[in-house]
Amino acid sequence: MTQRTIAVIGGTSGIGLEIAKEVVARGDRVVLTGRDQTRADAIARSIGESATGLALDISEPESIAESLASVEQVHGLVLAAIERDANTVREYDITRARRLVTLKLVGYTETVHTLLDRLEPTVDTGIVLFGGRAKDAPYPGSTTVATINGGVEGLVHSMALELAPMRVNGLHPGIIGDSPFWADKPAAVLQGYESRTPGGKLATMADIVGATMFLLGNRGVSGTSLYVDRGWRLT
Repeated sequence: MTQRTIAVIGGTSGIGLEIAKEVVARGDRVVLTGRDQTRADAIARSIGESATGLALDISEPESIAESLASVEQVHGLVLAAIERDANTVREYDITRARRLVTLKLVGYTETVHTLLDRLEPTVDTGIVLFGGRAKDAPYPGSTTVATINGGVEGLVHSMALELAPMRVNGLHPGIIGDSPFWADKPAAVLQGYESRTPGGKLATMADIVGATMFLLGNRGVSGTSLYVDRGWRLT
């Protein structure tokens, strides 16, 4: 089987890093990005010879084309770059809100735009955009996060239609119990979420990685928002 190249935007930490590792473990090449070139290089070396690190900050969309100029043909694209934000309507921080909206909605779109001439225009090419369950399960301080994750869903629909036969899907994680962000939360916080999850266990990073690989590879799925939360909020 021919080795494929998958680009993972936001692949130097957290779930993005786990996806990059899985791509290489399956025998393919990965181009992973982070804001710092030295760190991206180090992470790539730790994964293996089939990994390449690249500096990219998608919150500055005017720089994306130049940052990705060295990338050659790509067979799949994962947009996993995120930032944590706590913003409310009552105490609205415009600067933080603008940065996060730019990062995900403008930055994601410009990244796809930039790589279009290097993405094979076939049904075998998968593009995965990361959103999150805050879009329909908001929490205190999620004003911006809920808004942009709803925007990601609309962006998936638009891209899936415009870029066909390439496939575009959204992945919306719930509470990921072993992720760096959630693992450090007090036990009582996690137990509260577990009590609302059928089976009493939260989704894991391995669950997210598996879902990402499914969306990258399944030729019959496009324009879909996939929730990975083990049925959280059903009970």
